[in-house]
Amino acid sequence: MPKLPLSPADEKEIIAAIRKAEQKTSGEIRVHIEANCPTKTVFERAEQLFFELKMNNTKLENGVLIYIAHEDHKFYIMGDRGIDQRVGQDFWDCTKNTMQTHFANQELKEGLIAGILQAGKQLKKFFPWQTDDINELPDEISKA
Repeated sequence: MPKLPLSPADEKEIIAAIRKAEQKTSGEIRVHIEANCPTKTVFERAEQLFFELKMNNTKLENGVLIYIAHEDHKFYIMGDRGIDQRVGQDFWDCTKNTMQTHFANQELKEGLIAGILQAGKQLKKFFPWQTDDINELPDEISKA
């Protein structure tokens, strides 16, 4: 497996950002990183992983996958249908733009953290944290 561009300390910071973002929303955020996108499009790969990682199994259908193919310099943010039914087309644009700015400067960790926190902020508007909220998906970074 190719070496990922994140140290164990970087990964801990990213996981901490996921946990922080999820403290304010019932939404579930996951990150998947791999060297190259093995499918024709980054959308196809994100969609494939969305189901493999069971992102579609949340009670409110509010899972978000941030997919990164770091050697291809590609990424995709995919939300479940519960999100898509409640938000506009441009819902993820500010998150995407924030991440893109960091990635252009070779700041993968910083871009992921900023994107995760922005996604949490966006999700909070439509899916605020509830007292009976449970963490439905793992916070760890998945890798291929």
